[in-house]
Amino acid sequence: MLISKKTLKRILIWRYKNVSERQFVYVLSILVGFLAGLGTLVLKNLTYFFQWILEGNLIKDYHYSFYFLFPIIGLLLVHIIKKYLLKKEIGHGISTTLEAISKKSGIIEQYKIYASVLTAPITAGFGGSIGLQGPAVSTGAALGSGISQLFHVNTKTRMLLIACAAAGAMASMFQAPIAAIIFAIEIFSLDLAFVSLIPLLLASVSAIVTSYFFLGQDVLFSVKIQETFQINDIAFYVFLAIFTGFASVYFSKIYFIIINFFNRFKKTSHKLFWSSIAIGLLLLLVPPLYGEGYSIINNLLLNDAAEALKELPYKFDKNNVWTVIILLMIVGVLKVIAMTTTFAAGGVGGIFIPTLVMGSILGNVLAKTINAFGFSVSETNFTLIGMTGLMAGVLHAPLTAIFLIAEITGGYDLFVPLMLVAAVSYAITKYFVSNSIYAVELAERGELITHDRDKNVMMMMSIEKIIEKNFISVSLEMSMRQLLTTAVTKSNRNIFPVLNENNEFLGIILLDDIRPILFDEKLYDKLTVLDFMKSAPTVIFNTDSIEKIMQKFKESGAWNLPIVKEDGTYIGFISKSKLLSAYRSKLLQVTS
Repeated sequence: MLISKKTLKRILIWRYKNVSERQFVYVLSILVGFLAGLGTLVLKNLTYFFQWILEGNLIKDYHYSFYFLFPIIGLLLVHIIKKYLLKKEIGHGISTTLEAISKKSGIIEQYKIYASVLTAPITAGFGGSIGLQGPAVSTGAALGSGISQLFHVNTKTRMLLIACAAAGAMASMFQAPIAAIIFAIEIFSLDLAFVSLIPLLLASVSAIVTSYFFLGQDVLFSVKIQETFQINDIAFYVFLAIFTGFASVYFSKIYFIIINFFNRFKKTSHKLFWSSIAIGLLLLLVPPLYGEGYSIINNLLLNDAAEALKELPYKFDKNNVWTVIILLMIVGVLKVIAMTTTFAAGGVGGIFIPTLVMGSILGNVLAKTINAFGFSVSETNFTLIGMTGLMAGVLHAPLTAIFLIAEITGGYDLFVPLMLVAAVSYAITKYFVSNSIYAVELAERGELITHDRDKNVMMMMSIEKIIEKNFISVSLEMSMRQLLTTAVTKSNRNIFPVLNENNEFLGIILLDDIRPILFDEKLYDKLTVLDFMKSAPTVIFNTDSIEKIMQKFKESGAWNLPIVKEDGTYIGFISKSKLLSAYRSKLLQVTS
């Protein structure tokens, strides 16, 4: 360990002497992209390994009831790993990364490098109805944060490397480097200068080259556009946009309803048992919900809905379009329920892929419905653009949705309907659901990173570092003489907090208020603290944000505000001058 520290120190010294900051960031971005790509490949291959062993050899060749059993086994294994091996909660990948950026200056716990790699493939490989994009981003972000700490880069560069990791994970997953860059900027709302695009490009290219090296040209799903956009179909695309917009609202609302329902269980064991049984029964009744769902997307892109529904254990007329439409709608509507129930049971995964699955189904269903009434639209195009609508709405990422589908199709022939559907779907969802699933909890706590630099800086500040405690407190019963001898003469501050015997804050004494009688000794034993005490607005520790504290300073006109806990216990004071100084330091730190 000592040798490694010495070696690292020599490397850093050599770097400072011979390599510019910009060049070093370029090197680190390539490294982060490579590692994020490698982490994504490990996640995918482990998942495919479990699927190959379980689904291929047991469910299809042995017994159908394993659709019920395998998800329960997988979720139980994940629970055991988290409780006895990791001994920590993992959380949702992108949400926890957003929290680390907003509240921890991009410092991510290093166990998250391997936590998702251990648990996400088991969740998805054993049939959990989730995706791997979130865990891939979580793993990459933890790697990016770890490398930034290893090489002692500043906060701004650490944020950039986390964005590089997110771009790398996305590029490796879908082999879509441009969409990956937009995803990193759009989801994390990072305030990136134009020069920062080069590290993002390098990371994205590094990750995708890694993917090509190990997997060749294989992609999760790919399609070549056979029918280009026709202006006569514009009304149908408007209808698709509205359809996917309200479907996105449904997706988001049902997610929180199910999560809140299972959160009512006090004991983790009860929550695990009932949610595992629920997901097992759901997959037993509707097997197409088993696993990530890429086969559904690929079959629908090939206009083979019957193949997408082949796992259903029910006899139905594959040539009856209305039967196919109804069955596809059932799978689409239940996808979000299956995904959320998997999360409620403690499964580790992401919402990105389930969003694509549901979007592809809804787009295909609408195209089939339109064609059934005698019109003629491309089912493949509607399948693709349905994915765009759901991504734009559920993830609140319209640009990512547009460019991902454009890159997957290898061209921009559908750019007009892509933009139309993404914009309308996003606008509808935004009206009803103000934040994405990734960000809603952070937004409720006022900790969500946005493109507002001023709010971001205040959000990243830590109140603990600017609390001042060198104030002498006094009690309510003290006489004027006691106040002068025990507090005023021994303090270099002009404020004295008044506390009771339980250390609860009651008010303040200002030196300016007692100054007029300092030389009238006759009043020293007649007056008490109560005669001079005045109330003061307080700051609630761990509840009031920096933005709210700034507002309290503005409204009160005070230069110092007392800080108390929620139960009224006194902690200290915060001064306006120190707060503004800390704000300026943080601003320089994150924007330099």
